[in-house]
Amino acid sequence: MAGRANRDVSLCYALLCAAALTCLPLGSAGAVESQPSRPAAAARLPIASDARLAGDSKQTRFILDLDQTIAVHAFPLADPYRVVVDIPQVTFRLPPGIGGAGRGLIKAYRYGLVMPGGSRIVFDLTGPARIANASVLVAANGQPPRLVLELEEVDRTTFVQSLAPASRPELRPAIADAKQTAVATVPPKLDTPSIPPSAPDPRPVVIIDPGHGGPDNGTQSGEESEKNLVLSFALALRDRIEKGGKYRVVMTRTDDTFIPLDDRVRIARNQSASLFVSIHADALPRREGDAQGATIYTLSDRASDAEAERLAEAENRADAIGGVNLTEEPTEVADILIDLAQRETRTFSNRFARLLMTEMKTATRMHKHPLKSAGFRVLKAPDVPSVLVELGYVSNKDDLEHLVSENWRTRTVGSVAHAIDMYFAKRLATAGGGN
Repeated sequence: MAGRANRDVSLCYALLCAAALTCLPLGSAGAVESQPSRPAAAARLPIASDARLAGDSKQTRFILDLDQTIAVHAFPLADPYRVVVDIPQVTFRLPPGIGGAGRGLIKAYRYGLVMPGGSRIVFDLTGPARIANASVLVAANGQPPRLVLELEEVDRTTFVQSLAPASRPELRPAIADAKQTAVATVPPKLDTPSIPPSAPDPRPVVIIDPGHGGPDNGTQSGEESEKNLVLSFALALRDRIEKGGKYRVVMTRTDDTFIPLDDRVRIARNQSASLFVSIHADALPRREGDAQGATIYTLSDRASDAEAERLAEAENRADAIGGVNLTEEPTEVADILIDLAQRETRTFSNRFARLLMTEMKTATRMHKHPLKSAGFRVLKAPDVPSVLVELGYVSNKDDLEHLVSENWRTRTVGSVAHAIDMYFAKRLATAGGGN
């Protein structure tokens, strides 16, 4: 079952801005227009006026003409091979259809507004490549400022090692790399005394998953963003759990890094996790009134109410920021063996959710309907009990005061840690024949 979960899946990509997609003219296959809805704001944005590719399959260069210098951040993604370039929000005035045809190491590219204040360019690669340079040249000698991305061909191992550790796939050969020779194994020296391998850590693995990260801020209220609030909470929870020494804690991210939803699930499964806790903080649009209090979500094919459905759809769309699509899991996941595993996993997930609700209500305000369910992709590991905790609403003044309060965080972290202790105590008692 684990082998099937690690299968290579060929993913199509979601366009970076759904709103702009509805305005995409025919014949502009590679572009997503990123002009904001207010023309007055667009006049103040940097303008990208032209782009071109140069080079070959060993070294390829992308050049983007701008009217002012900007900051740039580039990083690679695997399976399929991609490079993502994050820049401040710009107005793209590029020729229609540009990006649909590639050159050298770049198969194609697309661009657009990924969030207010931020734009993104996603490059589909023909194979593994290293980012040799990603910078912006200042205007000189009558030439405009230019964003320059330079790529160099590398092997898959080098490419994977350049990824963020949490998002590295297995170092298996890609189909395109199958022609590479295998590394020869070296027999051990007969005169070298064998060193017994260290015993595996028998403690249960708890995955703590701070939502969002990188260009995905999550919900926002003034200067407070969800990605930072939940990271602070998750780090405090990790420290509290590790202090007890009963569990091995693995974080999906420990800094401002974007981790795709499927990679978060993959981390849990690769670690043979016993529990997965995803941390978030919701917000309601103004037209939907006000709400407050913490909510605990479990996985369900059918959302428990309209608000749960809205939240799941919003969270599931987060991967569009990473340049990947929102394709449903393959039909193989529905086979009978995995279905049985999922049923048992959901039973344990619901059991932990009830324990967590009981403990959290002693430390913080809970939503009027604190237990809900919806189709969150991040909860879909078939063999890892998982819950998603919305700590509160950043759109609610009282909840936001709690979310930024260290005293509140300490109390609430303690309640979550206690719920985890109770959950594993009950599981061990059940496994040992207790009640």
